Amino acid sequence: MTNRILILGGTIEARQLAGRLSARTDISITLSLAGRTENPVAQDVPTRTGGFGGADGLAAYLRENHIDLLVDATHPYAAQISANAAEAAHEAGVPIVALRRPGWGPVEGDRWTQVARVASAVTALGSAPRRVFLALGRQEVAAFEAAPQHHYLIRSVDPVEPKLAVPNATYLLARGPFREPDERALLQEYRIDVVVSKNSGGEATYGKIAAARALGIEVVMIRRPALPDVASAETVEALAEMVDHFLASHFLGPAAERGV
Repeated sequence: MTNRILILGGTIEARQLAGRLSARTDISITLSLAGRTENPVAQDVPTRTGGFGGADGLAAYLRENHIDLLVDATHPYAAQISANAAEAAHEAGVPIVALRRPGWGPVEGDRWTQVARVASAVTALGSAPRRVFLALGRQEVAAFEAAPQHHYLIRSVDPVEPKLAVPNATYLLARGPFREPDERALLQEYRIDVVVSKNSGGEATYGKIAAARALGIEVVMIRRPALPDVASAETVEALAEMVDHFLASHFLGPAAERGV
């Protein structure tokens, strides 16, 4: 019996989980990417790109493709996708498990200003001109056009198009992970005095936070949005164990009882 699993991805952990499960002969995996990254990393499993059309569209996909388990391994800030996933799973009667990567917490030496949303981060920069490192996705940086007095260093996986309507902005294309020594050199080279970051958690992008601490640089940290309360795990290893549990209890168990 082959069990069909849909992984909502876009994170390192989603790729790792797909790779970990891909060798199993009792699972058919599809990895779904939202399509926000123009050149995603190649995957070892079948991949679909693009949205589903909200919760109803995803529920229809789950039913039509006979999905047995939905795995939400999206970014901690993909709140709408996670909400749609939880609603769709409930509507379609499909079990769902999620990755809930732990967030970062301030430690001694950090200079954090925590804000609720991107617009609040713009305000937190203040009116005096500053040299700002925007360590955000390209979808969020447009909000900083409201504060054109600052000089921005903007790093993204894909080009920011259109460019920000500000007089001073420098663009870098790069894909993590980013090591602390490299991040420290970057902050020093561009004379950054404030970093704007999401609280993404994980090790791949923590280097800039550690580098800012070492250099005494302020970090404007955007808090995480609320996410649906579903069965979840903090690591790929724990999530893989949850998948095993669901496969055993929901699928393999009943099949074994029937003598399949």
